[in-house]
Amino acid sequence: MGSEQDDSVPIAEVVPTRAGYDQWAASYDDDGNPLPVLEGTLVDGLLGDVSGLEVLDLGCGTGRHAMAMARRGACVTAVDFSGGMLERAKQKLGDAKVTIQVCDLAQPLPFPAATFDLVLCALVLDHIAELENLFREIRRVCRPSGFAVISTVHPAMLLRGVQARFRDPDNGVEIRPQSYPHQMSDYVMAASRAGFRIDHFSEHCVTEDLANRMERARKYLGWPMLLLMRLLPA
Repeated sequence: MGSEQDDSVPIAEVVPTRAGYDQWAASYDDDGNPLPVLEGTLVDGLLGDVSGLEVLDLGCGTGRHAMAMARRGACVTAVDFSGGMLERAKQKLGDAKVTIQVCDLAQPLPFPAATFDLVLCALVLDHIAELENLFREIRRVCRPSGFAVISTVHPAMLLRGVQARFRDPDNGVEIRPQSYPHQMSDYVMAASRAGFRIDHFSEHCVTEDLANRMERARKYLGWPMLLLMRLLPA
């Protein structure tokens, strides 16, 4: 094979979100993506003590947060619309106290009002077209005494052309599950209009420590990568 680029192979292919994550599921946990690594500890800090709480994990993926919260004593309901991701979650969770359910976050949530003490929505919102609808559903199922924790890719990453993506192991094509270019104000206003007040709002950059641990992160050193919110019912 010559060194010339094969113009018949697309550099990137945008696919429907569900199809993209179904395809990504097999390699997601071993992808070397620095974003979940940066996000994990920070989200744990916002969650606090979850022992005894009824928790809803929206867009649970392969179950990384669901498993951690269950181990810390939470009763977790984990939902996603990707069958591939949920299958990986089931394999990992084993006998952990987690209920797994198929759920499309673009539709009303299939739970009664005021069901959960905590609603977590981690690295999902960039795939949601209508933010306000989902925030209203989060508020509806969250108990008045409860709270929600939100993490999402920082809008600044889109300025660098970066969104959720992976390489097809068979042909090397970059696959991009459908994403939407929301701004920070979109998240703030959606939360406010849904009936939340913001208890915590922070932006997080790639640090030298993360770049040393994950070389893939180095090109984003000092660049905002993650946005975090903790929301309380107003």
